[in-house]
Amino acid sequence: MSSTANLSKRTTVNRPLTNGDGWGMGFLLIFFPHQHELSNSTQPFKPPTVLKRSNSTNIVAKAQSTISVCALVLVFTLLLFTLSTFEPTNTMSSHLSRRHLSHSLKKTQLNSPALQGLGTLYSRGTKAMNDVVLCHVPESVTLSEIKSFIRAFHISALLSKSDLVFIFPSMTSPEFYDSFIRDEFRVFVKLIRRYKSELSNVTTHASDFPASFDVGQFVRPGKASDREPIWGRKIKSGVSSNSSNSSASELTRTSYGSVVGFGVGELDPENALSGFMEHVPMGLRRWATYPMLLGRVRRNFKHVVLVDVKEVLLVGDPLARVRNGSPETVFLSSMPPSKHHRKSTDRTVNPSVVFGGARGVRRLSTAMLTDIVRATTHNKWKSPVTESALLSRLVVSEVVNKNIQFVASAESVVPEASSLGGVALANYTVVRRGNSNIDIELTKHICSFTIEASVYTDCRNVQPF
Repeated sequence: MSSTANLSKRTTVNRPLTNGDGWGMGFLLIFFPHQHELSNSTQPFKPPTVLKRSNSTNIVAKAQSTISVCALVLVFTLLLFTLSTFEPTNTMSSHLSRRHLSHSLKKTQLNSPALQGLGTLYSRGTKAMNDVVLCHVPESVTLSEIKSFIRAFHISALLSKSDLVFIFPSMTSPEFYDSFIRDEFRVFVKLIRRYKSELSNVTTHASDFPASFDVGQFVRPGKASDREPIWGRKIKSGVSSNSSNSSASELTRTSYGSVVGFGVGELDPENALSGFMEHVPMGLRRWATYPMLLGRVRRNFKHVVLVDVKEVLLVGDPLARVRNGSPETVFLSSMPPSKHHRKSTDRTVNPSVVFGGARGVRRLSTAMLTDIVRATTHNKWKSPVTESALLSRLVVSEVVNKNIQFVASAESVVPEASSLGGVALANYTVVRRGNSNIDIELTKHICSFTIEASVYTDCRNVQPF
């Protein structure tokens, strides 16, 4: 009975080896053969020979399957690595490499900062200017409106005397607008050089080549100026900022200002008015950017124009009447009376265009920012805060009038462009867009000139008058 019990005991001990533990023992045998032999030597008894052969066969089978799986994984790994590093053709690879390199270089060149690491430089002028035009771009502006504003600005010839600064309603200048604005001014500079080349011919006269703008403002006699623009990187002394000036005759020179752009977040990173109202429209937030920007360039500019890109077009030079005046003088225009208040003698100030001496405009922007905060904090007005109402209050404020000389503009009511044609634009300096198709009419007017039609590509789709 005792021998039968012992045999039953041994059979019970070795039974798990034939089921699940044999596979685990096989793994141990592959990785730790010496430890397996030691463990076998310490056992008090040996398993039967039949079970030993069965375990050996099972271990060999498991080892072969494990090695096969490892080899299969290795083959797949090598195959994937080969496919990932495979180059179809050297031509395609070199083409993509050159394309990526040129795109990187082009992006680096185009994203040149405008001032002290901020903003974007679109076009660097030929010299430093005494005047600057600050135009803010509302959120609802369209690309067509920006194009018409730029081309009307070219007609005004303001670029020959001033720099142009765009302020966008974003953290930085939008890349889409960047490329468009840069191309517009690149084409205009090409247009100036084209007229200069035509006028340099002794047998031709200015009357032989009528232009949409005053060419004489951009092409002047004399040498190039040594005053370098404040925008962009400084060029070493003795090197002309304009290659056309250095290569052409010294009898004539081209003269035009710089064009730059800033995001409102660059000039007002903390959004100073956000603590006083839920949503700060661009029309109000722009007043928080002026003190910072005008403070940085206060030694460079004598006169400033503030203009709304969406509302008005500059087709003339409003600073002509300001240049000999006091630096504290600020010119304001009135808004036309509404349909419900046509008999009222009180006219509100038009915030779409403000111009004057740099000191006066800078003081006005500071006073305007303070008044916006005061109006929203005291909550005296049930209606939303508007620029027009705030400016109208500042004009009659005795405290503000001690530091700023307000003057009513000769164009007390800015005319609407709906009743004006291309020729009539020459009689005005500032016009309101209104509800007219001024964008189309302005393009037709520009494309009616021979050289302009050959330079602007969109003139091909414009039907003549």
